[in-house]
Amino acid sequence: MGVTGKLGLIAGGGALPVSVAARCEAEGRSVFVVRMAGFADPHLARYPGIEAGMAEIGRTLSALKKAGCEAVCFAGTVSRPDFKTLKPDFKGATLLPGIVAAASKGDDALLRKILSIFEGEGYVIEGADDILGGETLPAGALGAIQPTPEQLSDLKKALHVAAKAGELDIGQGAVVCDGLVLAVEAQEGTDAMLARVASLPADLRGSPEARKGALGKAPKPIQDLRVDMPVIGTRTLNMAAAAGLAGVGGISGKLILIDRPAIIATADRLGLFVWGETGEARP
Repeated sequence: MGVTGKLGLIAGGGALPVSVAARCEAEGRSVFVVRMAGFADPHLARYPGIEAGMAEIGRTLSALKKAGCEAVCFAGTVSRPDFKTLKPDFKGATLLPGIVAAASKGDDALLRKILSIFEGEGYVIEGADDILGGETLPAGALGAIQPTPEQLSDLKKALHVAAKAGELDIGQGAVVCDGLVLAVEAQEGTDAMLARVASLPADLRGSPEARKGALGKAPKPIQDLRVDMPVIGTRTLNMAAAAGLAGVGGISGKLILIDRPAIIATADRLGLFVWGETGEARP
């Protein structure tokens, strides 16, 4: 880890914040968890911290300062809010017009605005991948399964589509099967996209008996990789398998692995490949 001071973890949903907190605990690093109301995993309540609403920015900053945090990490999923229904505290109310204006320009503009608020308060922003010891996807096959040329071609096209969608600030993932784009991730997230693929007619996708196609996850070209880097875990693999896909992949060094040994074991058990593409994928 680059920074060793006390970490303030702004925790959304999913397994990533849990992994970050557990890594800090294992390495003896103090962590203070701000659990985003309605999103954060209940297991995070075992760590020192608070639960805060999305617009309780003043309360969050005060709690981080009182706890003695020196760095902040944003991890986990948070749905774009209906700004009209938010209940901001005083500082949140003063910042909300700027946040709403940034949000109108897209998710990445919104994230950059939020990061600037915390940086303006003197906090170092750390990426979850740095805290997890650089547990990102390596180049080539992760696990025993190698993609066929056809499957690798599908993956490369999925990554290309995901990157192009990312240029428009749409999402980070896409699914391609036999050269046909089956789905592009938007606000619904990867899990919902894979469930959508699983509901498509069987002749468009693979099956557990004859797997084909791939999920590709790529960071948006414009995004700050300290926050919202693409993530996969065992749930991703299980849902890809349920959709009949042959594998999952990303750009090496730019896809966070949640529990690498478990990912390898799950992929090998399901017969899925996990592949790290180097550089920019071309279809």
